[in-house]
Amino acid sequence: MPAALGRPPLKITLAGLSAAALAFPANALASAFAPESGGSPNADKINTLYWIIFVLGALVFVGVMGALLYSIIKFRARKGAVAAQIRGNTRLEIGWTVGAAVILVVLAVVTFAMLPGIENPPNSDASGYQAVHGGLLYATGPTKKLPPNGKSLNICVNGQQYIWRYTYAKNCQNAPLNSVFSYEEMVVPTGTTVTLDINAQDVAHSWWIPKLGGKFDAVPGYTNHTWFKIPAKLAGAVFQGQCAELCGRNHANMRAQVHALTPTQFEAWLASKRQQIQQADAAAAVSRRRLQANPTGNP
Repeated sequence: MPAALGRPPLKITLAGLSAAALAFPANALASAFAPESGGSPNADKINTLYWIIFVLGALVFVGVMGALLYSIIKFRARKGAVAAQIRGNTRLEIGWTVGAAVILVVLAVVTFAMLPGIENPPNSDASGYQAVHGGLLYATGPTKKLPPNGKSLNICVNGQQYIWRYTYAKNCQNAPLNSVFSYEEMVVPTGTTVTLDINAQDVAHSWWIPKLGGKFDAVPGYTNHTWFKIPAKLAGAVFQGQCAELCGRNHANMRAQVHALTPTQFEAWLASKRQQIQQADAAAAVSRRRLQANPTGNP
């Protein structure tokens, strides 16, 4: 019996839904029309700059298309009409040349005026993390930009097939073996400027948490730098991201997230991680002594 009119077969419906999911993936669209923002000042400034450029571009588009449609309708060919022989309009040509130049100058001025706020990290808030039990705030950074007071929470971001490793250390090149670290989820305190040293262990990756700013490539043998600062009001928030560079067959599984805690909660998390490392070191020391006392393993 034929299917009821107006009701497409199930296979066609499923195919249509699959095509729509592929055409409009949520993560790839971000906020659909603009970069995501709201998690850090640099992300907010990127969003603002985008909308300024978008509005100016939209005005130019509307103006050009409006003039084109007007000309098509107003001066459309009519039977028997003889086209006017126009040799040029100097005023009009000078006008649109100057107008285009002014738009480019405005865009350049606005962009260069906003870039420092995107590139340069600010100081942490007075209520931000102060490294009570120490060592994570540092005051030197020869290869990257630091806040005006030279202090930030530094985290080493290392891309690996297929996971992110975050090491909490001043110097990523010489991080102590007992440094606090985590995989996949980065835990940070609110109100604190966090600087990142980004590199890769094997192939090229790209670290990107859309709400916290632009994406940065993780390249073997090279270190990239960026920063973010999550406002105190967003304590408890979790920001999702993913590797944005095709890095192998399990690239899609290489997810990343940043979990924002209050400075007090972060201090407690840091202390618990240190305790876990100390317990693991103690257990390893016991096993090492047993092995040294009985190398053969015989009872």
